[in-house]
Amino acid sequence: VTPAFSVCLSVSLNQSTTGAEACVSAAQRRALWRAVLPDAAWHQRLLRCTHCDEGRLTLSELRHLDCTPPELSSVDLDRLYTQEERGAILQVLNTASREELAGIKLLRGRKSANIVQHREQSGPFTRLQSLLHVPLFKHKTIVKVCQSILSPLQEPAKREKKLHGLKFVKPDVERKQLLAAKTIVSIVFGIRRIAWAHVDRNLTVMDWDQEESHRYMKGPYQPSLYLEEISSAVSKIPAADFYVLEKPGISTQNANLFPVTLHLRTVEAMLHGLLCPHFPQDRQHRVLSVVRTAVGKHFQLMVGEARTSGRELVQQLMADSVTQENPRVLFPQDTLARYRRLFQRAGPDRGEEMCDALLQAIAFYEFLFNDS
Repeated sequence: VTPAFSVCLSVSLNQSTTGAEACVSAAQRRALWRAVLPDAAWHQRLLRCTHCDEGRLTLSELRHLDCTPPELSSVDLDRLYTQEERGAILQVLNTASREELAGIKLLRGRKSANIVQHREQSGPFTRLQSLLHVPLFKHKTIVKVCQSILSPLQEPAKREKKLHGLKFVKPDVERKQLLAAKTIVSIVFGIRRIAWAHVDRNLTVMDWDQEESHRYMKGPYQPSLYLEEISSAVSKIPAADFYVLEKPGISTQNANLFPVTLHLRTVEAMLHGLLCPHFPQDRQHRVLSVVRTAVGKHFQLMVGEARTSGRELVQQLMADSVTQENPRVLFPQDTLARYRRLFQRAGPDRGEEMCDALLQAIAFYEFLFNDS
């Protein structure tokens, strides 16, 4: 074969199928030769495969070819790869953990588990063809998996997702109304306490306090008791343009937490009614809710699905208010000492609601300003 035809034949083989597949399929190789063979080359007595350098084809054979390419599934998987390639693939399949296998393209989910289970039951893989005995693996899938092992694609670095916080604020209120608000009161409630933080649009803390009650969850849930206790707390909460309540993230599927869930939902409903009594007439939303986990993600307080304490962060914010020229949140000098005493008096395990209320207020404004 002339050098020019060798190049033409190699390109045609590579475009139609991989070089390894060309070597294992004589019929397919002959079909490609028949398609690309120039008239000037018919005087040659033998044609040689330019990929494996072993295939030979006479002109008499070329004239009576079946040009129908064979199905890929009929090809022995082990013959598609060199000995070194097979060794590299089997090394990964026999030694990688389930987590490592799941990082390979097409091996996420049950496939990686099936590989580990098969090699535990039947021993290590000795041939690629034996992968066909593993559930969920077919010929075409195995070829793609092997290719991913040999030539792993470098996944581009994932962009850090920007958290559009306003989508976690419900109900939906026009952004221009939120931007026009001069102050908000962020409210967080737990089993014993209702805490609030009154913050203006410049992130200056105007009031920060909590109301505690030991009458909650004592026997039957008496609506009159809840109304009395929550009304007492609401009477101390400053007036603001919007009230932002924390939306608790307790799963309703856990029956053991039903009493706590019932308590939190009762407090939430009464706060909505008491803080926005004119909603039935003007239909203007003044009480909003923010998902608890959204605030946790904003301040990087999440560990898995659980949110950790924000006490250390709040303490740092109070210190920065004094030491930095442009702090993230501003505590007036005449009130900072009182807030510190109040925070310390709450004790190591009794100031969580206050911390969460302040962080929620900061997050709300940062959501608002960043999204706009």
